[in-house]
Amino acid sequence: MILGIETSCDETAAAVVTDEGEIRSSVVASQVELHARYGGVVPEVASRRHLELISPVVREALALADATLDDVDRVAVTQGPGLIGALLVGLAAAKSIAWARRLPLVPVDHLRGHVASLYLEPAPLEPPFLCLLASGGHTLLLDVRSYGEHEVLGTTLDDAAGEAFDKGARLLGLGYPGGREIDRLAREGDPDAYDFPVARVPGLDFSFSGLKTALLYAVRDLSPEELEARRADLAASYQRAIVRALVGRVQEAAARDGHPQVAVVGGVAANSELREALPGVALAPLPLCTDNAAMIASEARFTEPVPYPGYLGLDAFASR
Repeated sequence: MILGIETSCDETAAAVVTDEGEIRSSVVASQVELHARYGGVVPEVASRRHLELISPVVREALALADATLDDVDRVAVTQGPGLIGALLVGLAAAKSIAWARRLPLVPVDHLRGHVASLYLEPAPLEPPFLCLLASGGHTLLLDVRSYGEHEVLGTTLDDAAGEAFDKGARLLGLGYPGGREIDRLAREGDPDAYDFPVARVPGLDFSFSGLKTALLYAVRDLSPEELEARRADLAASYQRAIVRALVGRVQEAAARDGHPQVAVVGGVAANSELREALPGVALAPLPLCTDNAAMIASEARFTEPVPYPGYLGLDAFASR
């Protein structure tokens, strides 16, 4: 069995996954309420909270899996990208467990982990496929040719889709996390009330900065009373523009390269309008869309482990 650990942002997570891809346990301790008062993640606060949570979260994951460290064959951990202080907490914990038990350690790329969420039971997806990875920090179109070979077809030139949701929610005076709040409010609004732009940049890349600016100007033109009355319409129209941008690129890439199978992963994959706009695609299960350790353990099944004790000098990385 594989013990996975994930601490790249504000979720402290641990999971136990078998080599066959069965999730024996998956525990996620969220810091959403802790950071909500600031309107976003505060890196130093997140790191300190990870320090408090990492041991009990690992213990709970083992207990739920009805396992002990004697049953673990290797330890997998997110090496990056992410918040460097948060990553170091998980990496130090994983190194300590692996070193104490003389186990191999598997350093995992967080983005490959999101893709690997599709490889888990009970309905694992096999490559090749086209994958949209949309999260708070990244937006990528990937040609997944095999379990170990991914080619980046497109990426964002500025904000990630999840970041655009969070910044839009802040402009609308909504809570954190922004994607969830906009998705909730948009159900009450008219998505055709505002014609927000969808950037057309070369190739298969994305851009959301112009959309964010358009929302800023729309909000500035409204009095507080008008903003309150039109908030749901603004949320629905803004969400529609983000979804149109994502779906449009996916359809272009699928048509251009003839991909018969399309998948969507990452936190934005939980968005209800995006899921409805892409019928027939493979979607990461809702519990595995946001950061979790099961996806990290899943990717470890296809990543070469570092044998004991060669991983003690491994460092985390904040960006790719």
